[in-house]
Amino acid sequence: MIVRIMGEGQFEMPEESLARLNELDDALEAALDDEQSFPAALTALLEGVRRSGTRVPDEELFTSDVVLPAAEATAAEVRELLTDEGLIPD
Repeated sequence: MIVRIMGEGQFEMPEESLARLNELDDALEAALDDEQSFPAALTALLEGVRRSGTRVPDEELFTSDVVLPAAEATAAEVRELLTDEGLIPD
């Protein structure tokens, strides 16, 4: 799976990392209405991608399976990207 973090680049994610990313995605969704926990939940999801994924060189371009918001995104911007499965499909 290829995950793009807006403004940062693409990451190739190993299959075994997807369950953990879905947990972080669920936590972010739950935090959307809580100004206190939202920034930490977004940071945790993005850090999970950075830690588990392999950065795709900028000169290579793949179709992204998932597009995640930038670290400075607002809750409203994240809501616009949500699907029925959250940001990361199950």
